[in-house]
Amino acid sequence: MASRVVILAGATGLVGREMLEGLLADPTVTAVHSLGRRRPTAQHPKLTTHVVDFAALPAMPPADEVYLALGTTIKVAGSQAAFRAVDYDANLAVAKAAWAAGVKKAGLVSAMGAGANAKVFYSRVKGELEDALSKMPFEGTVIARPSLLVGNRQALGQPTRQGETLAAALGKAVGFLIPANYKPIDASAVAAALLGAVPFAKGTTVLLSGAMRRAVQAPR
Repeated sequence: MASRVVILAGATGLVGREMLEGLLADPTVTAVHSLGRRRPTAQHPKLTTHVVDFAALPAMPPADEVYLALGTTIKVAGSQAAFRAVDYDANLAVAKAAWAAGVKKAGLVSAMGAGANAKVFYSRVKGELEDALSKMPFEGTVIARPSLLVGNRQALGQPTRQGETLAAALGKAVGFLIPANYKPIDASAVAAALLGAVPFAKGTTVLLSGAMRRAVQAPR
């Protein structure tokens, strides 16, 4: 655990940015390889950035863990096919390349309601990815299914989402009435929960928002 090498896909996203910060600050992590369609703004001696085409990934460097945080929306992607190319194809391609490079532990940012048989296309694609990742021979896989994510999208150059703003305000006002797994959750809590669970994972573990929030709040 004292010299971990990590692959992170999606470091410029809401959760991915938080994971990158956490990994770079972790003294047990000696190297972080960031895969993305553009470079993260962070600079650090431990960070190596790889701007890649996820449809034609190069061989990955040897590593211990992989974190999959690639994601988009159908609105941004422009079509269901384009959405699937990012949320399913790209994430799975990274997972396969990481396994070929010797990675034994994997973490995935999925979504609440994910299921291969879900009626909603978004949730169905997320569920299909979860199933595909769970069938891979990693020693440990952790799947995070956050409820509505909140965080500073403006810092990423992304527009503020009205639904997230309203949900965050509602959560503060009547949060005690909302079940733990359905309350909005900060992207930093999702990142911290994954970073804490993946290095010790055995088999497949699914984390819902309530468990992620408790993991971050628990004394260390």
